[in-house]
Amino acid sequence: MSANSTPFSVKILTINTHKGFTAFNRRFILPELRDAVRTVGADIVCLQEVLGAHEVHPLHVENWPDTSHYEFLADTMWSDYAYGRNAVYPEGHHGNAVLSRYPIEHFENHDVSIGDSEKRGLLYCRIAPPQLATPIHVICVHLGLGEKQRQAQIVMLADFVNALPQGEPVLVAGDFNDWRQKANHPLKTQAGLEEIFTRARGRPARTFPVSLPLLRLDRIYVKNANASKPTKLALRGWRHLSDHAPLSAEIHL
Repeated sequence: MSANSTPFSVKILTINTHKGFTAFNRRFILPELRDAVRTVGADIVCLQEVLGAHEVHPLHVENWPDTSHYEFLADTMWSDYAYGRNAVYPEGHHGNAVLSRYPIEHFENHDVSIGDSEKRGLLYCRIAPPQLATPIHVICVHLGLGEKQRQAQIVMLADFVNALPQGEPVLVAGDFNDWRQKANHPLKTQAGLEEIFTRARGRPARTFPVSLPLLRLDRIYVKNANASKPTKLALRGWRHLSDHAPLSAEIHL
């Protein structure tokens, strides 16, 4: 509830940035992606596959930023940001990031990798808008490609959500890779998370591949909050900026 009991809402956006390149890594488009993200006017942005560092690309890629990709995207519009490093390789690393117009009081990255499979994480941020008496708990998610991996990661996500303070708003957004649509039921029954497109339209949005979306991979879940205007931004101006369609919504607290 807001500190002065007046209605308060935030706009959330989630997008898989594909490390700042077009499909098949043909062209570096991070500056164009930043311009597009700005037009949405989101208060909180959840990003997946964000490059934290790379030693080779700056040597031959034109317009490569001097800062990390998440700092470059945050620029002057989002005063706070957090990054969770997941995949590490000789040239650098990438992971999830959260950009916020409001103070991020605390953040931590939870490794949910299973065995020797690709590295995955849950980036948790406790965000404190001054208008609210309680914080917003935001979790940026990128789950694995294998079904058994995802099922184990969904259990870990549910356990983490259940450990948060009761009654406080929780937002979970990202790339669930859940092409078989197995996540909604356990997340709702085990952790009280509701997927906003499913609540509004009966099923998650089709987001992948962005040129002809068939698979319902990307999600926004809420707990102790309401949502309106769930929107898939697979507009002409976005289609070359990621292989996933971005999702946005107004979250009412």
